[in-house]
This record gives sequence, structure tokens and C-alpha cells, in this order.
Amino acid sequence: MPLLKPSITWLRDPGNPILAPDPASEIDNCSCMNPFVIRVDDEYRLFYSGGSDKRTYQRICLATSTIDDPLCFERRGVVLDIGLPGSFNSRWCVLPYVKRFGSKWHLYYSGMDDQRRGLPSFRGIGLALSNDGLHFEPLSIEPIITGDQTPDFPHNKGIAGGGLILEDTLPDGRVLYRMYYTITNGTGNLDLSLPDDLKRTAHEKHCAVCHSFDGIEWFDHRIILSPRLEVPNEDIGVAAPYVWRDGSTCRMLYCGIGTRWYYYSISEAVSADGYIWDRGNAGENIALAPNEAAAWESQSVAYPCVIDDGGKKRLFYCGNDNGGTGIGTAAEL
Repeated sequence: MPLLKPSITWLRDPGNPILAPDPASEIDNCSCMNPFVIRVDDEYRLFYSGGSDKRTYQRICLATSTIDDPLCFERRGVVLDIGLPGSFNSRWCVLPYVKRFGSKWHLYYSGMDDQRRGLPSFRGIGLALSNDGLHFEPLSIEPIITGDQTPDFPHNKGIAGGGLILEDTLPDGRVLYRMYYTITNGTGNLDLSLPDDLKRTAHEKHCAVCHSFDGIEWFDHRIILSPRLEVPNEDIGVAAPYVWRDGSTCRMLYCGIGTRWYYYSISEAVSADGYIWDRGNAGENIALAPNEAAAWESQSVAYPCVIDDGGKKRLFYCGNDNGGTGIGTAAEL
């Protein structure tokens, strides 16, 4: 199924960013990043990572709005704090993803430790549980997924989550869950003065998928998307896959970083099975590019999340500095 152009034209909201860092806040005065939005009854819940103390710490936070005023979000504070010193999430908890499994809400998140090693310090995806979807407790002090589980990169350390979980009903009636995530196998030290080949070494990323029957034990990890060296907006890395079903087709919005901008843009891919993806020809699948006319997103747009909003799709995403300027939205035109 050839992808000739993105399936949706996105109209940015003139009120962007809709959730910006609050200088008066103790929890998100430096960044609002990694939006993940769900609807629960008549409420939208926007989970995000809030940064404080010059982004020394990032915690999972919540903001809510009503369906009558969906873009007016009220901050509700921290729902998951950082871990103990020495733990995999001792400095950052980022990239929230929330899904209900039976009577329990699962909050998946990515942790950064205090070793300051760049991308390898993102060394696990953790899980926290809740009865009401508002108050979460970690299942374990250890991550449930690590970055060394794909056959392609058995010695890799870095990993980042945040992607959607799809469900497949097997012939025996069991539900198989698919989680999409990012392998961060670069060093993370992106110096714009470096030659292009060293930039790739510094910020290389791949998109992956894994599987589970209970949302806790995950297996069968596979790489499903890698950088394309011939495409300048994604020749360094691809990351943050957000996958949803559109009838019999799987669609993905993902972030590409490359030598064209050296920052993130958002592109689209399409698949019949969610494993083999078509991105079209170079440059034709860019869904949302940096906007030089808007200071908050002039360099970068990243970390897409898509919801249904009144029969059309709505996109939430980060602006410059991975949320340093806040979270914005765009509507399906």
C-alpha cells in the first residue's frame, strides 16, 4: 500500500502552546513535554512530563479539561514522582502512556538515571498501577522493559516508550497486546559542529514493538523502523512511534531527526500489519514540520499523540527543546 502523502492535513491551533511551562510552578517551570491524552467520561486527561530545577527533574503530571472546553487544561499536579537515588528513574520520569487493563489502569513511563550518560541513561520502561486512573503507585522499583531485548541490539542500554498499545484477538480468544517504543542506541551527545556521520552516532534511534498477554510481561521484541540515510529529515534517527488503526490499515506518526533540520519533525507511515511500514519517497510523508513563523515551534515538533475529537482527529505535540516551550495541538482539516 504505497503512501503518497500524509493521510491528514493538520491545522495548528492559533492559541498554541496550550500548555506551557509555568515559571511559578515547582513541578513544571522548565518544560511540559510528551503529551498523552485520553478521554474518560466527559473529561480529557492530558498526561505529560513536567520539568523543574533547570530540568534536573522530570515527573509525570496530569492536566484535565472538559469535552465542552477541550483545550482549556487545568493542572492537577504530579501523578508519578521520580524514584530513589540510584534507581533507573532517579532523575526523570517521561513519556507517559496510560491504558486500562480490566479494573486496573496501567501507566507506562520511561526513566532516566543519575549517571548523566546521555541516551544510555534512559535505561528502562517502568509500570505504575491505579484503581482510578488518577493516583498511581509503581509496580516495582525496576523497569519491566529494557533496551537490550531486540536481537538487533542485544547490548543496547537506552530505551524510551510513549507509543500506543494495539490489541489483537487470537483464534483461542486471548488478547495479544502490542506496544510500540524507541531504541535509543546513540550516545545522546548531539554537537551540531560534528560531521554528519558523528551526529548519527550521537543520536541514532530506531522504532520497535513488543508483545504481552497481561500488560506486565513483554516478549518478542522487534525493530520495525530505522533511519533512512537517503532521507535528510530522518537520516539520524526515528523515534516516538504513535500507531493507530484506520479500518484495516495501521497508521503511524513518528519523529524523525536528520541532517535537514538537526531537530525533530513529525512524519507518517502506513502498514497492513503494523510490522512492515511504508514511508513513501524522501520527504513526501512529512506530516508536521517546524514552523519558522511561530517562535515556540520554530526548530522542532515532536512526540505526537492523536485522539478522536468530534469525529475528526486531533494531534498533540511538543515544540522546541522537547517541550521546553510547551505542548501544542493541531486539528484535522
